[in-house]
Amino acid sequence: MVLMCSLSIGGYTAPFYDDGMSIDAFAAIQKVIFISASAGNDGPLGATLSNVAPWILTVGTSTHERKIVATSVLGNGQEYDGELVFHPMDFSHTLLPSVYPGLLNQEAALCSSGSLNSADVKCKIVVCDKGRGHVARLEKWQTVKDAGGTVMILVNLEIDGDSTLADAHVLPATHMGFKSAPSATSFSSRGPSLASPGILKHYIIGPEVNVLAATHISTENKTRTDLTFNIVSGTSISCPHLSGIVALLKSAHPDWSPATIKSTIMTTSDQFNLEGQPILDQRDQPTDIFGAGHVNPSKANDPGLIYDIQPQNYIQYLCGLGYTNKKIGLVVQQTIKCSLQSSIPEAKLNYPSFSIILGLQTQNYTRTVTNVSDASSPYVVNITQMQGVLIVVKPTILVFTKVNQHATY
Repeated sequence: MVLMCSLSIGGYTAPFYDDGMSIDAFAAIQKVIFISASAGNDGPLGATLSNVAPWILTVGTSTHERKIVATSVLGNGQEYDGELVFHPMDFSHTLLPSVYPGLLNQEAALCSSGSLNSADVKCKIVVCDKGRGHVARLEKWQTVKDAGGTVMILVNLEIDGDSTLADAHVLPATHMGFKSAPSATSFSSRGPSLASPGILKHYIIGPEVNVLAATHISTENKTRTDLTFNIVSGTSISCPHLSGIVALLKSAHPDWSPATIKSTIMTTSDQFNLEGQPILDQRDQPTDIFGAGHVNPSKANDPGLIYDIQPQNYIQYLCGLGYTNKKIGLVVQQTIKCSLQSSIPEAKLNYPSFSIILGLQTQNYTRTVTNVSDASSPYVVNITQMQGVLIVVKPTILVFTKVNQHATY
């Protein structure tokens, strides 16, 4: 029996009827199979998400508190910490001169293949721009080595903030920058969803930076081919982390539906880092669009209240998007007539979040929750008001007298 699928794949956002992942995932949730998928690595620009259907757990990325530290020491004694996997035991502590080849041209700044052939880098520390695009990080290391450089320091562009990646390099190198953990990574794709802006995406962030993972690819320039582990990063890594948490929750609560598990992960997530401060991204920018928060597996096992959604509710939601009957039929693989459905707008899907466009008119939304905690459980609303917006919740107290009892606010 298949209970869940973890899909570390992505692509560009498309309407649900034109997106194979959305169609296949809907077929899965009809069989009570949970689907988690990567948000993508196209951040920090907005509206860059993959896998945005509301029946998919869309997983973004975060840092964690563990660092593989490599320290660069300047001649004046100042020290700067970066990250690196490769730490040679016989590396000399002798101070070396440094050079920035970017003074020659842009290709040399990126340390692309062959760009340092005419540069004076022999026996020097070479400073390379990380950049984005056509020059892979390990290619930079190899270029510096081929040109006779002794050490490489990789520095970020402003868009990358303080992100660091602990690659297994072909020579001593360090990638500069640190942040309080967790923080949303600079490259994790951001919302909102272009296909459905009324649904908060991505849902959750989880650890994915510099994670020890199994691999079939040699990490040392093909000098060894028997290596089975490497340090890797990306939403393809955070997705399996969340999938493992889903498996644990499903094991503990076999009767929970995919929507219920998604709800528990979202409502119990953390909004503060280990220092007790609001989670930021690696550019020190607010992470208002990182979704519900950072996953907290222990809290997710006891959420108190859950927001459930049935496949039929998603059909009503698709009708509310204005899709034709034929297009909705492509998504749900059955004949649909929206005239016979109770169509609902995006923001009225029974989600544990609200994503609305503010205007001058009052907007009213309802949610139905189910008590999965103690039989006698009161819940009191706690509102953090936003400047210029008045939020009112009625009733202010929900009182339950039994497990699996429903209530609406």
